[in-house]
Amino acid sequence: MAAAEEAPIHGDILEAIFSHVPLIHLVPVCLVSNSWKRAVSSSLAHIRPIKPWLIVLTQSSRASHVTKLHAYDPRSHVWLEIKNRTCQHSSPVRSSHSSLLYTLTPAEFAFSLDALHLNWHHAPSPRVWRTDPIVARVGLRVVVAGGACEFEDDPLAVEMYDLETRAWEKCPSMPALLKDSTASSWLSVAVVGEVMHLTEKHSGVTYSFDTVMKKWKGPFYLRPDESVFHCVTGTLGERLMVAGVVGGFGNVRSVKLWEVRGELGSGMVEVGEMPKEMVRKVIGGSELGSVEVTWIGDFVYVRNTSIEEELVVCEVLNGVGCEWRSVRNVAVNHGARMVLCGGDVCMEDLQRAVMSGTRTFCMKHA
Repeated sequence: MAAAEEAPIHGDILEAIFSHVPLIHLVPVCLVSNSWKRAVSSSLAHIRPIKPWLIVLTQSSRASHVTKLHAYDPRSHVWLEIKNRTCQHSSPVRSSHSSLLYTLTPAEFAFSLDALHLNWHHAPSPRVWRTDPIVARVGLRVVVAGGACEFEDDPLAVEMYDLETRAWEKCPSMPALLKDSTASSWLSVAVVGEVMHLTEKHSGVTYSFDTVMKKWKGPFYLRPDESVFHCVTGTLGERLMVAGVVGGFGNVRSVKLWEVRGELGSGMVEVGEMPKEMVRKVIGGSELGSVEVTWIGDFVYVRNTSIEEELVVCEVLNGVGCEWRSVRNVAVNHGARMVLCGGDVCMEDLQRAVMSGTRTFCMKHA
C-alpha cells in the first residue's frame, strides 16, 4: 500500500491511464490506495464516464435452469460473462421493457430490476393468468397488461404490483382498440416518469396510462410517416423516442430515429439514420416483427432475431447527433433463447457484485 502511494505516477497522468482501463478492472484498482481511488473517480467523472451496459441473457430451450448472462460495456468496448451461482429459473425469462427481466408462472411472478440483473424479487402471480403480457416498471410499481389467456374474461386486463406494499392492484383495462394486439410481440412499451406508453408496432397507434391517476389517454399516432411499416417506441433519458423501419416487407430501405416533441401526436423530429451498410448487414430482408430495439440511457441497440451474431449500436450524442457502429454479439448460444435488456451500472454495483463471492466476471473482447 505504502509503495503504491509513493509511486511516481500521479494526478492527470494516472487519470488518463485509468481512462483506458476496462471498467471491471478498475474495481480492484480502487482498493490499492485512497489516491488511486480518487484518481479512478476523477477519470470516470471527467475523462471517460461510465456508460449504461447492455445485458444479454441466454436460456436453454430444453432446460430452463441453464442460463448464461453476458454484459457489453460500451465505454470499454468489451464483453463480460457474468457467472451467478445463486440464480436459477424454472420458466422462460422474458423482457418487454428495456430495463426489466421477469418470469411468470401460475404460482409466482419473479422480476429483476437491478443494473446487472443479478438479484430477483419474488411475488405472487397476478390474478389474471397471462402468457405474453406487457411488463414494465413505472416508478415504484410494476405494470402487467394484456397478454391474457383465451379462457380469461378480460384479455385487456391490467394489474399493478406495488414494490413497497408488495400487493397487486386491479387497474382500468387497456383500450378496446388494442383488443387484437394485447401481446408484447405486437406492442412496444416506453416509460416516461409515471406514465406508460403502449404503441402498436405496425400502425403506431399509441395509448398512455397514468399510473398515478390510473387513467388511459389516446389514441395518439406515433407512426412518423406512411413509409414506416414497423415502429418501436422507447426512451432516451426522459425523452420519448420512435425507431422506425422504412420500406416494406422484404424491402427494408432504412432505419431511422425520431424524438417526440411536445404533446403526443403533435410532432416528431428526426434524430438519425442507420448507415446503409449496417441496414444491409443486420436488417435487410428481415421479416416484420423480427426487429428488436433495446433502449438504454443514450444508447439504442437494434438487432434482427434471425441474425443473432450482429448488433447495431447507436449512441445519441448531446441529444442530436448519432454515432453508429456494428458490434459482434459474443453472447450467442445457438439453440438457446436470447433476451436483451439494459443496466445503468455504477462502480458501487460492480464492487458489490465482485465482493459478494457468488459472482465472477470473465472478460471477452468483441
